[in-house]
Amino acid sequence: MTHSNPASGSPDKEPATEAAQAEAAGANRAATMTAPKRPDEPRPSLGRLFLENLWAANTVTVTVLALLLAMLVGAILIIVSDPEVLATYGYITARPADALNASWTVVSEAYANLFKGAVFDPDATGFSAAMGPISETLTYTAPLVFTGLSVALAFRGGLFNIGAQGQATMGVILAAVAGFALPLPPVVHLIVALVAGAIGGAVWGFIPGILKARTGAHEVINTIMLNYIAVYFLSWVIIQNGVQNPERADAISKPVDSSAQLPRLLGDDLRVHAGILLAVLATWFVAWLLNRSTLGFELRAVGANPDAARTAGISVTKTYVLVMAIAGLLAGLGGSQMVLGSTANALTPLVVAQIGFDGILVALLGRVKPWGVLLAALLFGALQAGGNRMQSYSGISLELVTVLQALIVIFIAAPALVKAIFQLRAARAARLQTSLAKGW
Repeated sequence: MTHSNPASGSPDKEPATEAAQAEAAGANRAATMTAPKRPDEPRPSLGRLFLENLWAANTVTVTVLALLLAMLVGAILIIVSDPEVLATYGYITARPADALNASWTVVSEAYANLFKGAVFDPDATGFSAAMGPISETLTYTAPLVFTGLSVALAFRGGLFNIGAQGQATMGVILAAVAGFALPLPPVVHLIVALVAGAIGGAVWGFIPGILKARTGAHEVINTIMLNYIAVYFLSWVIIQNGVQNPERADAISKPVDSSAQLPRLLGDDLRVHAGILLAVLATWFVAWLLNRSTLGFELRAVGANPDAARTAGISVTKTYVLVMAIAGLLAGLGGSQMVLGSTANALTPLVVAQIGFDGILVALLGRVKPWGVLLAALLFGALQAGGNRMQSYSGISLELVTVLQALIVIFIAAPALVKAIFQLRAARAARLQTSLAKGW
């Protein structure tokens, strides 16, 4: 007895029905092969694909929108902090144009000065004046690249290096001492001072690394404590005989010899020095280390899953020690630039500033990727350089620049918030859920 309807999968089944069932079931490969071919649909153009993906929650879009959000909130803070502008809002219902014009004037002037102080001043005359803004930006950028790479490298290895500040402090101490205590020829003297700074940072990174590997002591606690030790050691060593400047009564060391100073790239009138070239070289080295070397593979494997890495035969203990030592070396090089570059030529209690802590923000903003860290450091350097002019010319507090930096990091670190505000499409957004500690 024959059935009026053939069984599923029968060769005499109607092709159209089979294709519909295959589509509903997820386009099964076998059913698709038996279904008749549909005429080829026209492929979307490259421009259409670009526009469709432009508003998707990808890394570039989220970063740009985070910057715009931070600038928008910063504009509101600028308006609120100006009493004259704020007074115009008292009669906004009567004359709304006054409030709008005053707000636009103060915000546009502030951000214009931020740009002129960080990138280019159209009214500048002469080479030094024209190149001054970018020179200041690169000067602030160079040490931040090293401390950002230090934090990012530790992140990729599954460690949270809060100690970049202390490692940079030890680096600046040894670099400065080598810079004024060793009578050496110019090129050799500079190399020795840089190596001394790198060794100081590496030792200060090795300590929490070996404690983590051997005893399981948490690196966050250890590095925070080592930060305090380094800061107080700097304050102590400055006033010691042979280190303190004999011609000064305050806490300041002897000046570093000119033979140990990093050469300036654009002449003596501009502060940018060869440290920015070393920063680019260090970025390339860290990118190669992570993506092309055996150690980098082991480091990423340990950072992703230490237990699985140990099962695969990777020494987690050795990896922890090496990653913290290399991270400390990078931070030490960043600290040495604060005294071997153009920022200062002698040790003071505040010579390192906050480059170690700012390095944490740079690493987060750069998605703990080497080249992303370089771009993030460039942005922070521009904010620092432009903030100085914004404060001088617009009367805006320099602390507002710090607020902008914090807002940028908040929005960057919370891509789901940016996605919700701007209603970005969820397609292709799976990478946004990746942990920052593992990078994007």
